[in-house]
Amino acid sequence: MVAGGDFEEQIAQARKAVLRQLLAWERDLAEPDGTAGDAQGLFEDRVYVFTPQAAILELSAGSTPIDFAYALHTDLGHRCRGARVDGAMVPLNTPLKSGQTVEVVCVKEGGPSLDWLNPELGYLASARSKAKVRSWFNALAQDATIARGREAVEKVLQREGKTALKLEDLAAQLGFRSAEALFEVVGKDELSLRSIEALLRPAPEPKPSEDEIHISRPRSEAGGVLVVRVESLLTSLSRCCRPAPPDAIAGYVTRGKGVAVHRVGCSNLRSLRARSPERVIPVAWGAGDAGKAALYPVDVQVEASDRQGLLRDVSEVFAKEKTNVVGVKSSSVKDAGGGTAFMTFTVEVADAAKLGATLAQVCRVPGVRSARRR
Repeated sequence: MVAGGDFEEQIAQARKAVLRQLLAWERDLAEPDGTAGDAQGLFEDRVYVFTPQAAILELSAGSTPIDFAYALHTDLGHRCRGARVDGAMVPLNTPLKSGQTVEVVCVKEGGPSLDWLNPELGYLASARSKAKVRSWFNALAQDATIARGREAVEKVLQREGKTALKLEDLAAQLGFRSAEALFEVVGKDELSLRSIEALLRPAPEPKPSEDEIHISRPRSEAGGVLVVRVESLLTSLSRCCRPAPPDAIAGYVTRGKGVAVHRVGCSNLRSLRARSPERVIPVAWGAGDAGKAALYPVDVQVEASDRQGLLRDVSEVFAKEKTNVVGVKSSSVKDAGGGTAFMTFTVEVADAAKLGATLAQVCRVPGVRSARRR
């Protein structure tokens, strides 16, 4: 009767004997001149090694003990720090040979080294092992980016006295699927903190009555709107259509709020005109003081194929065109093509007619399908 330990040892030795016999047959089948015959290529691109338990592991030719560890388990590869081959300690970049028994030495916690990705050092031969190492470092970098973004967002909330606001709610209001998605974009500097501040500090808006539109007094020293044949009358630019020179405009006299200025083609103005045509009056753009250019907020809508870095690339175009972005809202819809992103940028311009050149540059950003003024 054979003891359990002795039986397992016999099985291990039998497995090794079978593999070594196969390797010997390959050598025997070689031509007399040293070149392989029918057996050529049978083992030339693979190596077969044993675990300490005599299990056979198939690896690509040139594989190292680290490749061996990753083939067993990803976490084992991350924590590999040394190796024994046939009982002797060897460097981790040692190429393995068929028939060898390999044992890895690991630490309890830790990760791979960047040196493992250096092809000149020869630590990894398997593309699968290299992908696992890169994935570990990518995850590490993503965690650092998210942590950096979280810290920046929390500082804004603390500065604005909004620490009670739930981070998930803030992310949803900005068009992100989760707080971590918001932190990642902020951590990559793809979203300005001014956009968050603008959301946390909205302009106060009284409830409008049936035919009132909320307005605010424009800065007269920076230009504005003149009501024809009426002096010193309060005017404001309607937010529904955001008029800017040289748009054709018309004014609507609200109840107690002065004159709301709309673009002539505004759908809201058409509705108001249909109800109270007598309250629609002529207005014209006023001239600003010498040396001062009035800036007017306008909304730009961008539709694009959703991808990483899209918001950053579009924002860079506005920066290069010296167009100041004061607000941005984004959302995405998943579809068969990977997803569609919808972004609305509020930008400041002195002349809306010159915005076309900037939008043409935005349309050249990879993935952008359309960019137009709302």
